Amino acid sequence: MNSAPRIAHTVYFSLHDSSPANVQALLGECQKYLNNHPGLEFFAVGTPHPDLDRPVNDRAFDVCLNTVFTDLAAHDAYQIEPRHLEFIERNKPSWKQVRVFDSNLEA
Repeated sequence: MNSAPRIAHTVYFSLHDSSPANVQALLGECQKYLNNHPGLEFFAVGTPHPDLDRPVNDRAFDVCLNTVFTDLAAHDAYQIEPRHLEFIERNKPSWKQVRVFDSNLEA
C-alpha cells in the first residue's frame, strides 16, 4: 500500500473572452490534453454552477480542472509530460488568469 498522500491538483481558468464558444473550446482542450495520464486517479472539468451564487462562492473563473494523482511523483511527471506542455502552449494566450491549488489528500 502506498503511504504517500494523493495529490489534488485543481486549476481555475479565467479567459480574456469568456464567450460560450471559448469556454467550450477550453473544456475540449482539457479533455484532449489533460486526461488519461499515468497516475491520474480522477479527472473532471466544468464551469461555475449557475445556481450556486452565495456570498462564499468564488465565481471568478470560467473553467475549473479537477484532478487527483496517486502521489507527488505522478503529479510531478504530469507537469513535464509533453501533452500537458502542449496544452499550456496552445491555450495560454486565451487565459486572463490561472489559479492553481495543490493539496495533499490524507483521507
